[in-house]
Amino acid sequence: MLIGNSFVGFLMTIFAFSGLVFFFENDAPSIFTQKLQLWGVMVSVSILRLFDSLYWRVKLAEKPYNPRPALIRFSAGLYSTGVIWALYSVLFYSTMTTIEMAATMVVLAAMAGGAGTVLSPSKTLVSFYSTALLVPMSICAIVDEEEKFFILGVLGLIFWFGIFLSAFRYHKFFISTLRLKANNNSLVEQMKIERSETEKVNKLLIASNEKLDASNANLEGEVERRTADLYKLSNRDPLTNLLNRNGFLKHLNNLLDTTRALENSLALLFIDLDGFKQVNDSLGHKVGDIVLAEIANRLQNYTEENHLGRWGGDEFVAVIPYANVDTARAVAHAMRSGVTVPIIANDNQVTLDATIGIAMFPEHGETAVDLIQQADLTMYDQKRQQRGSVGVFSEVLHNEVKRDQQLCERLRCAIDNRELTVFYQPILDVNSNTLSSVEALLRWKCDDEQISPDIFIPLAERSGLMPEIGAWVLNRALIDLSHWQFKQGLAVSVNVSVSQLLNDSFLKTLDNALKTTQISSERLHLEITESLFASDKGAVRVKVNELVARGIKVSMMILVQVTHR
Repeated sequence: MLIGNSFVGFLMTIFAFSGLVFFFENDAPSIFTQKLQLWGVMVSVSILRLFDSLYWRVKLAEKPYNPRPALIRFSAGLYSTGVIWALYSVLFYSTMTTIEMAATMVVLAAMAGGAGTVLSPSKTLVSFYSTALLVPMSICAIVDEEEKFFILGVLGLIFWFGIFLSAFRYHKFFISTLRLKANNNSLVEQMKIERSETEKVNKLLIASNEKLDASNANLEGEVERRTADLYKLSNRDPLTNLLNRNGFLKHLNNLLDTTRALENSLALLFIDLDGFKQVNDSLGHKVGDIVLAEIANRLQNYTEENHLGRWGGDEFVAVIPYANVDTARAVAHAMRSGVTVPIIANDNQVTLDATIGIAMFPEHGETAVDLIQQADLTMYDQKRQQRGSVGVFSEVLHNEVKRDQQLCERLRCAIDNRELTVFYQPILDVNSNTLSSVEALLRWKCDDEQISPDIFIPLAERSGLMPEIGAWVLNRALIDLSHWQFKQGLAVSVNVSVSQLLNDSFLKTLDNALKTTQISSERLHLEITESLFASDKGAVRVKVNELVARGIKVSMMILVQVTHR
């Protein structure tokens, strides 16, 4: 092995030594002459070693063959080459420029590194050769009074030590391989004997198995087919062929076990399509199914196989292994970009967007259910703030939503628990400086805490409680107005939201309240809060006209959304 792998080493030695001698020609004539003489010695030794290796190959074909003389000649040649390299480093160190010094160190390190593998069968040879190449030059650099090459010297010694350790590991591996080969040879002979006996038995078994296999083949195929069908039915969504809720949870639990064992992280993305309900309502479910299938295909481009599932309706879930928050955000934005590309379905162009919530394992949850809930919660909050956006779960969000849920539950019972109160703010006529009307202001006191209307009014809107609460406020205000005697014709102003106005029971509730309290409609002022971005302006206009027809005074407060840049 030592001699067989040495041909390239001989040639590299000649080329490397020649490059160092002839590439840097700015030496003094006497120095160059010395280098030339040493080069001649190196080339002569390398050529002799090359011819000796060729002779070894000829002898290798003869049997019997004694390898000891060839090993002695190879060792003598290697020692000679190492001594010449060491002499070159020591003799010409003081004459080298910075570039020449760096080039020499690189060449010596490369030669030593290659020798560390080729010479590893012999500890003595690899120790001597790597030491001869690296240590003299490194010591010269370290003890140099100018200290400009000190770091090169230190690096050279470190590299030499690393080669030493690697070579000894290779040597140990080589010896183990030889022993293993010897053991294998004996085992091979034994295996040949046993194999002939085994073949006889196998022929008999094969004949029997062929008959058995023929009878089992049809049965196994049928079982496999039915098993695959059952798995698909229980774990796959038939429309998109993605994992369904059950299949995704199983897969996610397996991923969590692996991620937990590796102490790694992953991201869970909850994806909700924006505008899909309008597609189903206006274009039909057939077009909606085509759109969902196309969206599923697009989302699969951003996930690994079986890492995407359909959670239900127009909701998808995806898991991104080995991801941090930045990676998860990048994938989520890429998914959004894929979703927003227009889709052609049955000659209809459909353009959707997606709102995506992200939860991270293990920061935001330890179980699959926790992660999906947190991501879903985040998606819901993002959709409430700005559709078509990406958000990451946070404890602040969790606490806010938890408090909103608690307040929402309490708000459902606020009327029965008599926690709601109507206060009245006077409205003065600036011309006569007299009281013209009062404005009804709803207040909520929950467990000795005053909850701001800015908090509980949006909660009532989102939870569908506004019609009931609005009806109570309207009745309360009209009842109180009917009991006041201090001014004839005093009017009351009540705030009404657009969602309350558009409720089917609003006009009926209003008429009943006016009739019960016997308050004339002219004494009721309704202040309607409308957003410029309300989708059904026509329906609002119809309701307002019906109120005006009853003699009720209506004022519109327009909310304009301003974006600061």
